Amino acid sequence: MAFHIKNRDTDALARRLAALRKTGLTEAVHSALEHELEREEGKPSLVEQGLRFTRELRARGNPATGKPADKAFRDSLYERD
Repeated sequence: MAFHIKNRDTDALARRLAALRKTGLTEAVHSALEHELEREEGKPSLVEQGLRFTRELRARGNPATGKPADKAFRDSLYERD
């Protein structure tokens, strides 16, 4: 199966990596793609990021010292000075 790199910069990067690793172009591209896939798949999902952020906020917060989030407080957020 043929794979053609038509972008000169991309071709140069692939050749540079192959030269540094002393491998062929196919192996250089293959290992680079594997590395990037592992990196991407290792990232937490947006849901996981949101859950972590929420947990961090809850850990920092102290409901005993904060303002109550009642209607008066929410209305005060929209008052103009």
